[in-house]
Amino acid sequence: MINWKGFFTNYRLWRRRWFYPLISVVVAASVCLSTPLPGRAFDLLPLLLQGVQIVQLSSMSSSQEVDIGKQINQELLSGDVRISRNTAAIRYVEQIGQRLIPFSDRPNLPYTFQVVEDDGVNAFATLGGFVYVNTGLLKAADNEAELASVMAHEIGHIGGKHVVKQMRQKALESGLLTAAGLDRNTAVKIGVEIARNLPRSRDNEFDADKKGLKTLTRAGYAPAGMVSFMQKLLKKGSGPAFLSTHPATSDRINSLQRQINAQPSKGNYGLDNTNYQANIRSILR
Repeated sequence: MINWKGFFTNYRLWRRRWFYPLISVVVAASVCLSTPLPGRAFDLLPLLLQGVQIVQLSSMSSSQEVDIGKQINQELLSGDVRISRNTAAIRYVEQIGQRLIPFSDRPNLPYTFQVVEDDGVNAFATLGGFVYVNTGLLKAADNEAELASVMAHEIGHIGGKHVVKQMRQKALESGLLTAAGLDRNTAVKIGVEIARNLPRSRDNEFDADKKGLKTLTRAGYAPAGMVSFMQKLLKKGSGPAFLSTHPATSDRINSLQRQINAQPSKGNYGLDNTNYQANIRSILR
């Protein structure tokens, strides 16, 4: 005699154990196959079996962004980016950064501010809150408001996830982005390339200016510092790195001035040129 009660009990257990995981695999596979992304034919299963990590740039979590940012940072530091060991300079830049962070678009990221031993007037940022400031930039600024304005601009790039978007665009153009996503190691390589070489787009620059100005102003700094720094570098006419990698500077200056005029601020912190120059000389001597 068949034990029908036991049969149905075992059947329900079997269904719970295998049916839902099977459905998940089928759905995931159908999403991958139906997503129209350009690129080479992509077989996900062999990569999973090989332990290859795949990232989705369009839906990257903050923790994933920070993790990849750490890898990009390691690659940069093992290459031609020489981080300063000047504790006073590091402390000063960190202090300015910590004043700006609470008023940024992504205040919960674990930001890392680093001073680069380079006389080029430049600053840049990458994934996960990593901001780099050249010693040449510290020397070129006349006051703290000007220095803070550049840092706020780079924080604006992080707030707008501009590097993530640029990585996605680069991967698409190179045929590396597939329906399943992008190989993590490839994503790191693209991130390093962007940090070192590739200029931001016009739209990203205007957006970072807007976000940066808002952060700068809310932190109590004089918003005029952002405009005065750009104007000063343009007048030098020596092609500073900070402007050569940031297109349409004249238009950006005009846009910033219009924003400042439309929303006047009482903030005037950081305009003491004499005090700043004395601090910088003692820090970078």
